[in-house]
Amino acid sequence: MNVLTPIDVKIQSCIYGDQDEDMNRYEEVLVALRRIIRATDLHSRQLSKIAGLTAPQLLILQLLRQHNELTVGEVAQRVSLSQATVTTIIDRLEKRAFVRRERGSADKRKVYVHLTEAAHEALVNAPKPLQDSFIQQFQDLHDWEQTMILSALERVAYMMDAQHIDASPVLDVGALDRLARHN
Repeated sequence: MNVLTPIDVKIQSCIYGDQDEDMNRYEEVLVALRRIIRATDLHSRQLSKIAGLTAPQLLILQLLRQHNELTVGEVAQRVSLSQATVTTIIDRLEKRAFVRRERGSADKRKVYVHLTEAAHEALVNAPKPLQDSFIQQFQDLHDWEQTMILSALERVAYMMDAQHIDASPVLDVGALDRLARHN
C-alpha cells in the first residue's frame, strides 16, 4: 500500500486539475520557502543555545575532527566556502580556544588547523546538523526525484538572483560568524 506524502498529493492535484483555488501557486511556493527558512532558523537557534556554535562553525569542527590536520585552504575547499570566509570562522574558533594553528613540520610555509580538547567536548554535546536528516531522506529518493528537486531549487535560486552567493552545504541562516561578534 502506497502512502502519499503531501507533495505527492499536490503533484496529483496539479496533474488532474484538483488544484486548491484558495491560494495561488506562487503563494504556495513562498509559504514553502518560508517554512524552509523558518526550520533552518529554529535549528540554528537551538544549535546556538545548546552548543554556542553556528552551523558553519559546527561543520568546520566536525571536518577537523575527521582529519588530523588540514590547512585553511583545504577546509575551505571541503566545506565549499571561500578561504576568506573560512579564515574568519577559524579566527573566531581560535579566540574561543576551539582550534589552534600550527606550522607544518615538513613545510614551514603551511599552517595547519587542529581541534582542542574544548572543541571535542563541544562536539559531544552539539545537536546533529539539520542537513543530516535531510541528506538521509534525499538519498532515499529516486534519482529522478533528486534531479527534479535540484533543478527546481536551482531555478528558484536564479529567480531570486542568488546563484552567485557564497554558500556551503549547511542549512543555516544569517552571518556565518554572528555568534563571535557577540562574544
